[in-house]
Amino acid sequence: MREVIFDTETTGLDNKADRVIEIGGIELLNHFPTGRTFHVYINPGDRKVHPDALAVHGITDEFLKDKPVFANIVADLQEFFEGAKWIAHNATFDMGFINAEFDRLSIPPVPSDLVIDTLALARRKHPMGPNSLDALCRRYGIDNSHRTKHGALLDSELLAEVYIEMLGGRQAALGLTSVDTRRNQSVEISDLAEISYSRPRPLSPRLSAAEVESHSKLVARLKDKAIWSKYSA
Repeated sequence: MREVIFDTETTGLDNKADRVIEIGGIELLNHFPTGRTFHVYINPGDRKVHPDALAVHGITDEFLKDKPVFANIVADLQEFFEGAKWIAHNATFDMGFINAEFDRLSIPPVPSDLVIDTLALARRKHPMGPNSLDALCRRYGIDNSHRTKHGALLDSELLAEVYIEMLGGRQAALGLTSVDTRRNQSVEISDLAEISYSRPRPLSPRLSAAEVESHSKLVARLKDKAIWSKYSA
């Protein structure tokens, strides 16, 4: 099962007028990070970054001037996400912006059955909240001290850890298969259990002959004592 944990940063809150300016994504295979990432900054054209948005992510209009427009990165974006579930925290917000960008290029929207909202998952799992990304990091003991500003790739990395913990942690995420990401093959754990490993050269014994003999005598005495204690009780 292939999933991409992703996040966006935008010029503001209105997906009809505002634009996506950063996308970050982390690939998971069977709930494990593969090491593949997607990260891009995007020139929003004439749309300026709203001061409130700037205070959140710190991405300035000046910084975005020489970045590619969305039309120039969309092919790479589609290739990275192809065949994967789209997973985001408050996915309604992120998908609203992604689909608005797709619509401007006459690209069909991402089907809703391919989208997983970790905020909705968190609210079901922890109905008393809070369920912000920072709150979930605290709940699961994930270090987010380096998150002084929002950033799409950083937030995706943190969310990937949170998502795995919400599924039951790394041990539970292992499930019944172990994944070789280099060959994209699944191996049953039961098969792995049948593989035995032996040392090409046995380790030298750490006990001397006298110590082995002394231990054997002690075991024999204790065994005799236990037998007689049983019959004298």
